[in-house]
Amino acid sequence: MPESAALDARVVVAGETEPRVALSPAAIALLQRLWAQHGPLMFHQSGGCCDGSSPMCYPAGEFLTGDADVLLGVFDLPAGDASSDGGALGELEFWMSVEQFSYWRHTRLLVDVVDGRGSGFSVEAPEGKRFLIRSTLMGT
Repeated sequence: MPESAALDARVVVAGETEPRVALSPAAIALLQRLWAQHGPLMFHQSGGCCDGSSPMCYPAGEFLTGDADVLLGVFDLPAGDASSDGGALGELEFWMSVEQFSYWRHTRLLVDVVDGRGSGFSVEAPEGKRFLIRSTLMGT
C-alpha cells in the first residue's frame, strides 16, 4: 500500500494555493540520511528516458536548472534527529522540466521510496533504494 504524505512543499507556483508536491515518511527518512552524507539536496523530474519517471536527487546546485524547468515546491526538510531541536536541515527544492509539467500540470505528486536501484546519477542509488512518484489528480 502506498505511503501517505507526511510533508507538503511550500506553494511556489504562481496563482496556486495548494501544495503540488509532498514527501512520504519513507522519503523523508532517506533524505535525512542522504543529507548527512551529501549536504543540501534537490530533486529534478525530467520525464526523459533512462528512469525519466523517477525523480532524480542531486546535491543542491549540481543539476543546473533554467528556463526549461519549473520549480514546483520547496520543502523545509526536518532534521529528524532526536538530539536536535526539531528544526529543519534546510530547504530542498523540487524541479520539473517544462515539457513534463505540461503533461502533469493537473497532478499532485508524492515522492516515495521503494527497494531497488534507480539511476546511477541519483544520490540514493548506492542505498539499494530509489525514489519514485505517485500521482493523484489535483483537488482529489
